[in-house]
Order: sequence, then C-alpha cells, then structure tokens
Amino acid sequence: MALKLNTSYLSGFLGDEELKGIAVQTEAAAKVLHDKNGLGSDFLGWLTLPTDYDKEEFARIKEAAARIKAQADVLIVIGIGGSYLGARAAIELLKSPFYNNMKKDTPDIYYVGNNISPTYLNEVLSICEGRDIAVNVISKSGTTTEPALAFRIFKKLLEDKYGKDEAKKRIYCTTDKARGTLKNLADAEGYESFVIPDDVGGRFSVLTAVGLLPIAAAGCDIDKLMAGAAAAQKAYTAPFAENDCYKYAALRNIFYRKGKAVEMVVSYDPSMAMMNEWYKQLYGESEGKDNKGLFPSSAIFSTDLHSMGQYIQDGARLLFETVIDIKKPKQDLFLEADAENADGLNFLTGQNMSVVNRRALEGTILAHTEGGVPNIVLELDDTAEETLGWLIYFFEKACAVSGYMLGVNPFNQPGVESYKKNMFALLGKPGYEDMKAALEAKLH
Repeated sequence: MALKLNTSYLSGFLGDEELKGIAVQTEAAAKVLHDKNGLGSDFLGWLTLPTDYDKEEFARIKEAAARIKAQADVLIVIGIGGSYLGARAAIELLKSPFYNNMKKDTPDIYYVGNNISPTYLNEVLSICEGRDIAVNVISKSGTTTEPALAFRIFKKLLEDKYGKDEAKKRIYCTTDKARGTLKNLADAEGYESFVIPDDVGGRFSVLTAVGLLPIAAAGCDIDKLMAGAAAAQKAYTAPFAENDCYKYAALRNIFYRKGKAVEMVVSYDPSMAMMNEWYKQLYGESEGKDNKGLFPSSAIFSTDLHSMGQYIQDGARLLFETVIDIKKPKQDLFLEADAENADGLNFLTGQNMSVVNRRALEGTILAHTEGGVPNIVLELDDTAEETLGWLIYFFEKACAVSGYMLGVNPFNQPGVESYKKNMFALLGKPGYEDMKAALEAKLH
C-alpha cells in the first residue's frame, strides 16, 4: 500500500472498543455511498473514476499537453476552488513549490480567476509580456464571476497578441459536455474542449480533465496518477477491519463527537502546502452544513511550530492533528561538519537532513500527544504520482463516508451562494435592484 494509517499515538485518547463500536455505522455509510441511495447520489462519478474514466478523452488530454509544451512558455490556468486547487496541489507536490523557477521543458504555470484582485491580475499580465502563452479556462458554466472576468482579459490578450485564428489554437476549455456559456463559446470559436462530468462536483474533480490537463502540461505522468487512484479504489472496498480509509473517517467522527472542533492536517514537507489547501476545500465544503462539521485547518511543520506551536501545545483542547508522514523525500541533503562549529550544530552533522526532519516529526508528535492533542498519522511511501493518486482517492472517499456519518449531503454547497447574491446585487447586476437597495441600507 502507498498509504498506511498509523493509530499508535492515539493511546489515551481512544478506548479499546471505540473503533469497533463505530465500525457498523461506518460500513453503513459506505454502503449508502456504494448503493447510491444517499443524499447527493447524482454526484458520485468520482467513486469509480480511476477505472471508468473516458480513455479517448484521456488520450486527447496527453496530446493537448504536448501541444501546450511546444507552443507556450506560460500556461495560464483559469479557475476557482475545485477548478484549480487540485491541479496546483498536484504540480507543487510532484514537482516543486518553485516549479516556475526551475529549468525545464514545460511551461511556467500561473493561476488566475481564483480572486478578484486587480493587482494580482496585473502582475500576472506583466509576467506574460514577451512570452508565448496558452490558456486553460476551467468552468462548468462559464459565468462564475472570478474566472469569467479573468478569461475575458486573457482571451483579449491572446487575440491582440496572435490574432483571432492563432489565439483559438492556444485556448483550451474544460467545461460542461453539452451546455453553458463556456461550452457554447468553445463550440462557436472552435476551441479544443474537455469535459467536466455531470456527476463529479468541482472539489472531487482533480482526476478529471479539470486537473489532468494542467498536471500533464507540467510534465507529470497522469497514467501513473490514475493507476495509484485505481489501486486505492480497489483497496478501499475492503471490510472495516482492513480498510484504513473507513477507519480514518471513523476516527474523525469519534473525535468530533468527543467535542473536537478542528482537524489540523500537518506535513513536514512544504510541497504539501497546496495539498493542504485542497483538503480544506474538500472537507470544509463537503461537511460544513446544518451547523455541523469539523473545521479543516492545516500547517507546515517545522515552520508553523514557530508561529502556531504554542497554541497547539498549550491552547484550548479543541483540535486533533492528522500528520502526513512522507517516508522518502524527493531529495536529501548531507550535513557536513564545520571546523568552527560557531552555531553549535556539529552534533547534527554526518547524516542526511531528512533524519533531522524525522526527529522533528517524532519529537513534535510526542510533545503534542503528551500535551493532550490526539495525532492520527498517515504514512506515505513517497511523493510519486502513484502515491498522490492513492492519497487523493483516500481523502475523497473518507470525506464522503464521513459526511454521510455526519448526516449531511457531502456533495452540495448551498452556503456558497449567499455571498454571490450579495455581491451581484451590490455590483448592480440586472434583476437584483431591490436587493441592492436593501443591502446598501445595511452597509450605511
């Protein structure tokens, strides 16, 4: 297995019978998931996606990625939430957080349409000056404010730079298969388009064209990524006793019922930072409903031990940690002795830096558990594509099972619409006139 659940640090936080006691509820939730008769059951395409994906489109994704590499120095990925987080997380983990600064035969990748900051957009536009550009716009509808605004700007940039005919060859759309503003535009203009499946929600879409095209354009092996996810799909149909995915979902629910309000996902590798952000959307948007759900948070250690470490160690006992322990780093660094030893660190030399990082992990887990913070540990073999595919599927399925155990629909996001309505009204969108007046009265 590419991933192993380690519960050895939960002694004192978990009774001998607690996991066994919740096993029946967990397997019942998993059965609802597989029988497709629970809330949101029309959004379960991700469940068998690693084996049932569209092979013809998958081949087209690889061909398009090869064209992007040949035609562009910069790939602009336009999307928000699930339309960009998974791809960025995968690229930074598989390649590097410094991906855009590395010497490579793949384009730099910049992400826009995930905010409405004019400063941010202007800075990306300045980066593109004098460079060849391709655009991958990702939106189910094509009308979501943030990506739609960004696409309008970059579409004009391409057409001004290359002319309309050449620009068409540099725009790749990932959108609905049959309808919507972006799909209609792609058909009318002749942009190559890829499908966001009807039965896969945005935060579960990283293993569709939504994530796969940018990931492939970055030079990652998407065949291996899907193979890892397929292996996890098979592994996590096992009964509870042999199923780490179900056990993780169960543990989260046990700690929630014990009064924990926050789950903090922790890694000791900075390349996991965007995976942490992907996890936060996946779990926050799936479980945060009906005044229920754990608050998903994250940290990168040892960095955040110098900012949040005091609170975790001695603050309110409202959280538990899920530690992602990567056994084999992409690279290591041998520590040599210094003749002066002015910093007093010669006791660390003569070994690899990964050993120091591991001792930091072990020492922190012991300190936090002794301080009253439960620590679940997810052990990963490495950060290769197969392992990442496995991890993605693990988190997705555990999230679905956990949501059903919580009694919510893990696949909708009704609360996300509230801010949009207010924003549209305040901006003067037609049809929101009465709401605009009411809101402005509240603001003043």
